[in-house]
Amino acid sequence: MQTPAENLIHRARWEAALTRLLPAVSERQRPKIRILLASSADPESAAHYLAALQERQPAAFARIVEEDAVLQAALAVFSHSRFLSEEILQHPEWIEKTVSDGDLYRVRSTEEMAQYLDAWLSECELPLPLALATFRRRQILRILVRDVLGEATLSEVTEELSNLADAILDRSYRILKAELVQRHGQPLQEGSEGPQECGFSILALGKLGGRELNYSSDIDLMFLYEANGETAGPVSITNKEFYKKLSNRLTELLSTHTAEGWCYRIDLRLRPDGRLGEVCISLDGARNYYSTRARDWELQMLIKARVAAGEPAPGRQLLEFVQPRIYSSTTDFSALESVSLTRERIHERLAARRPGEGLDIKLTRGGIRDIEFLVQCLQRLHGGREPWIKHASTLQALFRLNDKGLLSESEYSRLASAYQFLRHLEHRLQFAEDRQTHTLPTDPGELDLLARRMPPSEIGRVPSGEKLLRQLQTHLEDVQEIYDRVIHAQQPIYYGIITHSPEDPPREPPSLAVPESAPSNLVRHLDVRAPGFVRVLAQRPLSRGLRELEHFLEKVLQTPALLQMLDSDPQLAEDVIAIFELSQYFGQELIRTPELMEELARMRSQPPPNFRRLFEPVDDMQELRRLFRREMFRIQAESLCLCSPIFDTLAHTSDLADAVISAVYRLAVAHVSRQKPPEDPAYQPHQQMMIIALGRLGMREFDLASDADLNFVLPDEDTREISFWTRVASRMIELIGAYTGEGKLFTVDTRLRPNGREGALVQSAGAYLDYIDRRAEAWEGISHMKARAVAGDLKKGTDFLKQVQQTDWRRYGQGGRSRADLRSMRARLENEQGRSNPLKAGYGGYYDIDFVLMYLRLKGAGMFFDVLNTPERIDVIERMGHLDRSEAELLLTAATYYRAIDHAMRLFFGHAEGTLPKAEAHLQVLTRLVQRWVPNQLTEKPLPIQLREIQHSVRRFFQKVFGS
Repeated sequence: MQTPAENLIHRARWEAALTRLLPAVSERQRPKIRILLASSADPESAAHYLAALQERQPAAFARIVEEDAVLQAALAVFSHSRFLSEEILQHPEWIEKTVSDGDLYRVRSTEEMAQYLDAWLSECELPLPLALATFRRRQILRILVRDVLGEATLSEVTEELSNLADAILDRSYRILKAELVQRHGQPLQEGSEGPQECGFSILALGKLGGRELNYSSDIDLMFLYEANGETAGPVSITNKEFYKKLSNRLTELLSTHTAEGWCYRIDLRLRPDGRLGEVCISLDGARNYYSTRARDWELQMLIKARVAAGEPAPGRQLLEFVQPRIYSSTTDFSALESVSLTRERIHERLAARRPGEGLDIKLTRGGIRDIEFLVQCLQRLHGGREPWIKHASTLQALFRLNDKGLLSESEYSRLASAYQFLRHLEHRLQFAEDRQTHTLPTDPGELDLLARRMPPSEIGRVPSGEKLLRQLQTHLEDVQEIYDRVIHAQQPIYYGIITHSPEDPPREPPSLAVPESAPSNLVRHLDVRAPGFVRVLAQRPLSRGLRELEHFLEKVLQTPALLQMLDSDPQLAEDVIAIFELSQYFGQELIRTPELMEELARMRSQPPPNFRRLFEPVDDMQELRRLFRREMFRIQAESLCLCSPIFDTLAHTSDLADAVISAVYRLAVAHVSRQKPPEDPAYQPHQQMMIIALGRLGMREFDLASDADLNFVLPDEDTREISFWTRVASRMIELIGAYTGEGKLFTVDTRLRPNGREGALVQSAGAYLDYIDRRAEAWEGISHMKARAVAGDLKKGTDFLKQVQQTDWRRYGQGGRSRADLRSMRARLENEQGRSNPLKAGYGGYYDIDFVLMYLRLKGAGMFFDVLNTPERIDVIERMGHLDRSEAELLLTAATYYRAIDHAMRLFFGHAEGTLPKAEAHLQVLTRLVQRWVPNQLTEKPLPIQLREIQHSVRRFFQKVFGS
């Protein structure tokens, strides 16, 4: 990390450069330039190149500094990429056209890239190698601007880089082929109806094959011609000779170094027989090679193969032929053994490097290559049975492996987050100088600069080299842990403690005996290291969760302090066992972070913290997500282990969500203020925007994996900066909902805003009230009876909601006007959602209770309450005289039962389910959880029977209130 003295030196340099160039800038733009420079990743470099532009291209400088969008794009390049900054000094019109073309906000397809290339080649008079290299650099400039301004995701960046390479490959191939055909004639092959054209495919492998190309990647290619034959021209040659000439010329063309660098470095070592093989091969020759001589890794690399240029047919035929050889239909671990050996050889070579060399983020343990190996191994093992997981893109393949249950939610989230972080880091290493490198710098100042160049969501509000290295280490450790567990998983080592499955009750008392044939004996090892825990485990045999408990214990054994804690505290041991028995989701959390066990120990002796105060000093998203995970674990562990009342648990979870939203609001305001400050330099953004929660969060019944229904409201006096606040709201939604190595916070849903998806994301208070008063449907207005202010100016937000509810009461409360509207809406919900989500929307479901309470409250008076959860709503309505005691008890009992079932499924699965599970084993776990939170009289009958009785009772009362 740079010292304060070094920071002062760098600031003095860019301030000096700024002082020299400001006299040439209009008064209007001077504050903007100063703000943009100060907030850039490298102010010194940005100021240097801006001053150089003024000196070398004064006319272009005058245009660029007066156009806000062009100025922002230019400074982004100046602070991120030296080689592209030099291009702008030579060709300032490039950056102007990049912005003026108007498509900075979308991906250009291969076809569009080809059209732009055709137009460029038709108008320029440069030699072909230089023309192609120049075109590539112009497109790289556009992609980089999209990247560093946050207008493109990682997947979009790599897709566009790949589309660019595809277009250049295909156009180059067709130009060179036309020249050869003119001399030798068209290559022909014998067909069923006589001679026909012989096709040629350029297969992309590696990152280009997966459409995941880097800024400065080699491109791995294989050249394939369809069949033997001869050309039909005056100087006839064999098809093999023709396409050999073409392959060599294409490789030479794209690899030629020009004044604009080379176009692409072509790597042909992945072709059949590698360096010893022919530069191009026939389709029959390739089929023979992959069916008889190809090594295991050569089959694996074909997972990413695709036809990138040329004629599709030969390449597709080869890939269809090799599919059964790539993917296994049985569990064959020989592929894993082969990959493991390859991986170990890579790490041996890395270990032999000279001391002092920086970390290679591609090849180090837990790096990019490990993630790719892991994905491809799982694809090969299971792809024969699950065709859905066959996908060349690493991120898409991770998603599909998770979708098919081959990676857990936690594993998917951590691997996807690590991969995105590492690829972003790789890009920033490469586009600085257009060098193919994966090695981190060792100089602290360069590490600080690299951290500032990373996307803000990856490093936090105050980036530094130290934070970068910490985040990197976290990701590498996550990948290593998952890789070792998934790839090197052996036969389970923990044999004697599981006694039965729920479907197969035990016939004799549990035993800790371990078969003599067991390859290892964790039980006996624990008997020595943690005898206290083993005694507890013998008394509480697991009926499920054994495999997960094994993984957890293996990690705890590596941390003596945690093992001692687990061994010396029988209550803690029981709590840990209960979690693995009853919560798949939180069992995975403990495996990932065994230190969470400390929260189990604290929860019985310490009250929960004040969440708003806890999150107040947090200045980066990584730390915020870590705290959220920790506190969510504690809340849910109290629910499971201490049997906390269900509505108390929901209130604590809501408080946690409130604190997160408030903290993210603060971070988003700071981020947007740096990146795109308000139009008025005198405007001071702080907490002006009111953030309103509706639905479950609005009534303080938020739960694990709930969505947060949020509306963003701006006081009328602040609407002149509504664009700024819209960016803040968008940034908040992005930060809260992002998948990262620390998991996802929760999803933000904004569809309950005025006019739904068609409405503005941020609404002025006046427009919002006018909508509720004049145009809102009954359900829209009434939904605000479960609303509260959760962030921003809480007092103004509460006063605003009081006005909304007064409007609601005037429109719907007087004379019971809402009765028919609510009954109609409830019927529609039951018709549309009742079958898929019977617990909430079906006959007698939770919505029956909700709609009854909304209607009865409206019947009362226009009284405003800051917040009411379901028990409080029932209490208020009973005091109003609209419920007698027995009716209030019925609704409270039913609401508790519904929330308990919903909460139990979230604890077990990690997400909500709208219907009871069909598997008897799952239903038994659900029953055990629900019994923790409902009155004893509701535990005497099987859960499905008790649920049906409650549904009938609730529906009868609903019909009494609303009529049949």
